[in-house]
Formats: sequence, structure tokens, C-alpha cells
Amino acid sequence: MQLICLGLNHKTAPVEVREQFSIAKTSIQQGLANLNDYAGLDEVVVLSTCNRSEIYAVADEADDGLEAVRQFFFDLAGTDEDIDEYLYVRMDEDCIRHLFHVAASLDSLVLGEGQILSQVKEAYAIAREAGTTSTVLNTLMHRAITTGKRVRTETRIQFNSVSVSYAAVELAAEKLGGLQNKTALIFGAGKMAELTAEHLVAHGVTQIYVANRHIERAETLAAKFRGEAVPFDGALKSCPDADVIVTSTGAPHYVVKPWDAQQYMTKRRGRAAFFIDIAVPRDVDPEVGQVKGITLYNIDALEAVVDEHKAERREEAKAAETIVEEEIRSIEDRFQYLRLQPLMALLSRRCERIRQREMRRWHAKLAALDAKEWRHIDHMTRMIVRKILRTPMMKINASAGTPDERFYIDAMRALFKLDTLGETGTREERHAQHARAGESLQEGTKGTEGTEGTK
Repeated sequence: MQLICLGLNHKTAPVEVREQFSIAKTSIQQGLANLNDYAGLDEVVVLSTCNRSEIYAVADEADDGLEAVRQFFFDLAGTDEDIDEYLYVRMDEDCIRHLFHVAASLDSLVLGEGQILSQVKEAYAIAREAGTTSTVLNTLMHRAITTGKRVRTETRIQFNSVSVSYAAVELAAEKLGGLQNKTALIFGAGKMAELTAEHLVAHGVTQIYVANRHIERAETLAAKFRGEAVPFDGALKSCPDADVIVTSTGAPHYVVKPWDAQQYMTKRRGRAAFFIDIAVPRDVDPEVGQVKGITLYNIDALEAVVDEHKAERREEAKAAETIVEEEIRSIEDRFQYLRLQPLMALLSRRCERIRQREMRRWHAKLAALDAKEWRHIDHMTRMIVRKILRTPMMKINASAGTPDERFYIDAMRALFKLDTLGETGTREERHAQHARAGESLQEGTKGTEGTEGTK
């Protein structure tokens, strides 16, 4: 059993790379439905948000498993571009720790933000529905979600936590010298757009326009802030008085293009405008920033604003780290058992085959017995096998992760002629194998664990 995480995030890859690997829900569902095309991958969960795309997998072995995960990742994204320098790999305990940090928002752009836990839950639900999780990832994802909940309830890390939308508005206020009596246009009508509108109003914006492909959703959001809904197509033409434009649509393509921006600025007669694109993939064509009078920022520009507030939550992060380490130790105890489960399952199946063979052999010789008597014999022989195996099973389970693990594996192989055992190597052997598997892909990469944005 090999636990593998492969991915990229806000820390390791710029937005122009992340958007190439921003994987839509439908693409994830289609990819998981075809997981059998990737030999050696037993279980898979795909997590894709604004600021990270990651695959968590259980593979038969490290080398081939890592290559299969990598191919699956690139197939999901629909690209074969060489981006190894932006990728990171986490194995076994490092994979567990990374996921728990993600679920606890300790790996986020906004330390303590709450949306990532919901995104982890959704990623797990999609995989469960697709049938690509089993014992290992079910155990791991449940524990990750539990860890995230504990961190949010047992610490105050979420308090004083700025959101991406707040950071965007703070940036606009800083660059424009305040937002009092300004006018804003928001592309999108989801939760992020609503939070953005709240912060804009709190900073003194007097008029808000909302543009969304579904006009009724734009109208609903605009009504909350006594704003005005405008048609999505041609929104800039409709709102030449908008000083601040914030985009958060989730569209797979640019929704604001240079020509649109040029016409918009013509109507503004040279008055400066401020664009903030907090979507991944990006909503605003980068060339819009070249239009005279327009200042354009994307989500990566928000990090400086977020960093100003991190100190307030670092003490709570220490408490959160303690919770994470407690949960890691707990789940490793569980996985020590799971690592030897293939050996115990093979031993059980071998004994069961012997029992059934003997039952069939004696069935003809004891033809006088009726069905009820045969049921008694069947039950009796099952119990005999179970009681004989009880002590060996307890010894094997107790040896997991100890210096005796190798001894009991070899003993079981020799005594019961178990020739094909799957993954039953010692912990040291597995770590050595992991190191070999990660060398080719991790060489030259940025090993720093990333952070999270919300969408």
C-alpha cells in the first residue's frame, strides 16, 4: 500500500500555471469513471480549488503508482506541458500530514479560512460517488475532515481571518486612497461575489452593479445591497462609472477582454479604473492591464495583504499543529494494521479454501446427513479455523511497525506457503522505495508546502 499525494498550489506555481490545472467537477467525475485505465491505482480523490490541484491516491507500489498518478493528473487537466518544477510529491506520513494541514486551513493562502474544509468534503463525496475510495482513503479522508473540524472548534484560528474577497477590497482601497463614494462592478453572483459586495459597502462604496450569466441571480445579489443587476454581455459598456471591477465567475475562459476594456475606458474619458481578478482560471485577459488607465491585479497579488494579518493567528496555528500531530499518530496506528491486512487476508483465504475443499471431499462420504446437519458441520469447521488463526493474527497485527514485523511476515510466508502477498514490506523498505520513486519527479521542484485560496 502506497499513499501518494501529487499536486501544485499557490506557493509552488503562479496563477498562469494553476489555471491550466484547475479541474472542473465534470472533468473530475469523468476522470474517476475511467480510473481503471491507470494500472496500479486502487483509490483516488481529486481536490481542485482556486489555489491548489492535488491527487490523493493509494497505489500498489511507489514507482509505477507515482507515474500513474502523474499521468492521471495531466490527463484530467488536458495538457502535457512540462511543469515538473511546480509539482510536489508527498508519500505516506508526509501525505497524511499534508492533507491534514490542508483540511485544517494551515496550508491556505488565508490562514484559518473555512471554505477549504467544505472543498475537501466535496472532493471526497465526488470520489465516493464514483466508487474510487475504499478502506484506506475512506479512513484518511474521514480523519482529515475530523481534524479540520477539531481545529475550527478547539482553536480560535478562524477568528480575525481575512478572506480572499476582503483582501481584494483592502488592496483596492489602498491603491485608490479609499473607496468612499466609489462605484463597483462585480462579475459573478456566488458566495465570493456576495462577500466582496459586503466588504465594498463596508468600505464606503455607494453603488454596486452585479453581472452574471443568469440575470435572476444577479438581481438577487444586487437587491441585497440596493444595487443594480446588469446584463453579463456588455457589462462594462453598461457601467462606465464603475471605478472598481472585481471578477469571480468560475468561467473556463476570459470574460473581460482588451477590446471590452478599451471601449470601457473610452466612455470613462481617461478616468482611472481598478480591476481585481480573484478567479482561477482567470476572468480577465492579462492584456487588459496594458490598456491605458487600467490597473489590473490577479489573486496572487493578494498575498501581501493577507500576510499583514497572519501574525494575529500564528499562536492559534501552534495549537492547531498539536491537534494535527495527535490525529496523525492516531491514524498511523490504524494504518499499521492496514499495511498487514493483505497478508492476513491471504492467510485467511488459504485456510478457507482448505476447509471448503475438505467439506466437499467429505460430502459424498456422509451423504446420509441432512441439510441442517451440514449447516452445523459448516459452522463448526469455520469456528475451528477461526480459533486456530486467532493467535497468529494477533501476533501479526501486534508486530506492525515494530522490529519484529519482518520476522512475522517471513514466518507466515514460509509456514503457510504464501507466495504472493502484495505490499507487506517493512517500514524501512517502504521508505527506501518511496525515496527512489520521488527522486525523478521531485528533483528541481519546490518542496515548500503550499497555501490555499477560496473560490
